[in-house]
Amino acid sequence: MISRRIIRIKVLQILYAFFTTPDTSINNTEKELFFSLQKTYDLYHYLLGLVIEIEKFAEERIEMGKKKHRPTSADLYPNTRFVNNQLIAQLKNNISLTKYLESSKLTWAGEEDLIRKLYLSLVELDFYKEYMEAAQNSYADDRKLVEDIFKYLILDSEDIESLLEEQSIYWNDDLDFVVSMILKTFKKFKEFSDERQALLPMFKDDEDRQFAKDLYRKVVLNHTENEVLIKQHTVNWDIERIAFIDSLILELALSEFLYFPSIPTKVTMNEYIELSKYYSTEKSRNFINGILDKALKDLKKADKIRKAGRGLIGEEEE
Repeated sequence: MISRRIIRIKVLQILYAFFTTPDTSINNTEKELFFSLQKTYDLYHYLLGLVIEIEKFAEERIEMGKKKHRPTSADLYPNTRFVNNQLIAQLKNNISLTKYLESSKLTWAGEEDLIRKLYLSLVELDFYKEYMEAAQNSYADDRKLVEDIFKYLILDSEDIESLLEEQSIYWNDDLDFVVSMILKTFKKFKEFSDERQALLPMFKDDEDRQFAKDLYRKVVLNHTENEVLIKQHTVNWDIERIAFIDSLILELALSEFLYFPSIPTKVTMNEYIELSKYYSTEKSRNFINGILDKALKDLKKADKIRKAGRGLIGEEEE
């Protein structure tokens, strides 16, 4: 499922577009936000389909080897462990995955060179060789092999990264997060999982979907108030010289402090400091950390932070 961290990143990206593009409306950019989140969910299915394509290529090579004019012993008696991988077979037969790929028209057709390159890289990797040469293998071994393909082949492939950037601007920063979603999915698969095995839903629940909408709107509708707050806590800084992306990260965090009573302030602090690692310089990260820490203390003194709900024990003690 799409985590709240991914939601925060997508909201940050759409906010940047909203505030830097003239004549945009809050309704249109909100639609773009959810389109962007849908594209992340598309990528989740698209990459699940990639490992199936790599296995199909391996099958085709085996069949071609058998049809050689003078096949070798290895051609006639190939090692079929990879093409018989149980987890990949489950993915090939999975109803949800098949339907989603078909309805979304997500296909790796036309990317034969990439599939070939990935397979040839795979067979040279130590974890693959150990898997193929092991005396025995189990479902757990099959699952670990597929997990390693995502962690050490797909995630590290510059070719895949370039292709995804070409195919959709919404996929530029998604690869790491989507692979983590896929690895979580594999934990749900068991040896006897059938074709009805559920994949991850797009959102954990309706609350997460609403969180995306509310976070976006709270920042837009309270932009002026947020700017005043930021200015109050950056008295020794030239507000005009603060990087706009840093200012938006601050606005997002301040909005969560003030308007999301169920989210602990520690969670908000940690999430946006982590976010700044991707979108800001080290100097900016320290700046964001310092400003948020100071702003939070002042907002608490002014009794403007009202948190309630589970997981908020000790919130008042900070």
